[in-house]
Amino acid sequence: MGDADLDFTVARLGECRIPSPMQGVRFTADDEHVLYHGRLEDLKPWLDRGVTPPAMECAGPRQMLYFEPSGLACGIVTCGGLCPGLNDVIRAIVLSLYHHYGVRTVYGFRFGFEGLVRRHGHVPLELTPASVNRISEIGGSILGSSRGPQKPEEIVETLKELKIGILFAIGGDGTLRGAQAINDEAARRGMKLSVIGIPKTIDNDVSFVQKTFGFETAVTEARRATYAANTEAEAARNGIGLVKLMGRDSGFIAAYAVLVDGQVNFCLVPEVPFTLEKFLPELAARLDRRGHAVIVVAEGAGQELMKTTGEKDASGNVRYGDIGIFMRDAIKAHFSRAGIDVSLKYIDPSYTIRSLPATPHDAAFCLLLGHSAVHAGMSGRTGMVVGFWNHQFTHVPIAYAVSSRKKIDPDGSLWSSVLASTGQLRDMR
Repeated sequence: MGDADLDFTVARLGECRIPSPMQGVRFTADDEHVLYHGRLEDLKPWLDRGVTPPAMECAGPRQMLYFEPSGLACGIVTCGGLCPGLNDVIRAIVLSLYHHYGVRTVYGFRFGFEGLVRRHGHVPLELTPASVNRISEIGGSILGSSRGPQKPEEIVETLKELKIGILFAIGGDGTLRGAQAINDEAARRGMKLSVIGIPKTIDNDVSFVQKTFGFETAVTEARRATYAANTEAEAARNGIGLVKLMGRDSGFIAAYAVLVDGQVNFCLVPEVPFTLEKFLPELAARLDRRGHAVIVVAEGAGQELMKTTGEKDASGNVRYGDIGIFMRDAIKAHFSRAGIDVSLKYIDPSYTIRSLPATPHDAAFCLLLGHSAVHAGMSGRTGMVVGFWNHQFTHVPIAYAVSSRKKIDPDGSLWSSVLASTGQLRDMR
């Protein structure tokens, strides 16, 4: 998608005619926008032509609403894998609906989109301020989760029966695509349904979104793993610490974990191919120089080195081989053939990280995401996700958020900083 094609216009259900009951807040005007480009040199082509550069709507409370709060029912669903902050977002949505707008009917649908299909038999939870009061203190999702698509026709039928006006869908790429399908089906039927997505991916790989919730918590906890790996490596002769972190298609967690721990010597991510023929001699040279080494590998790195079946999971994602186990065995075999004794400790904290409560900063981020989602829904916006861009909360059409995976640019400043921190070769192919 080229810059010239960017149009961040968000769909609306109709004109806003109902005054907001919120008091003492700064209302966001509909003409407030956040520039997509953050550097002057990127803006110059637009400015030189006298054309308005691409920009996203600012999130925030509107002075006029589309929905009448007193008769409104809303729904919340969480899908995909667990992620720190899910309960924080649920809580923020419920409290904002209740206290900011006076909405008294909020349903929590159990086990992902399954909970919106009657034949699965999941009874929705009735969410109140009392029921969500302490949920931010625990990890996971009180609604549960699941993967895999459901028929949008069945989902919309359930929403119609419950007279839902706003559906908040918290999830990653598959969830947002499902939310778009629900939005399209509701529009086809002429239903006035607002569908608001809150992007959830611990990998931080949603396009047109600077940061997703749970990412900061993941990096914080990943540092514990890299610290342990380095401690073990330094304590042994020819000690090697190998840490596998999340990151199916994008290596942001691995990259930032390296930047917060200057003890890591190699960072392997999906965006930068490597070969064992180049990597293993580099590892041996490191051991020869310093006597120990620490390696961080993202789960999606080096998939071309392994034999995979091509099978897909319930979400339609190709099942990846376990690069952590593969690298562990390949490293041991290499040094065994060379007659060199090594002490290798392998750490995989993935599920520990996914199940954690959010860190304080992440929790605050979740609260603001939830509030922004409620404000957007109450104003009748639909088919959008709440984003975060240039350090401000924004509105982004779902179609843009799912257009591609956000990835590390191997020629960009982030990867250059990782290379400067680790000292590894730029090209290990």
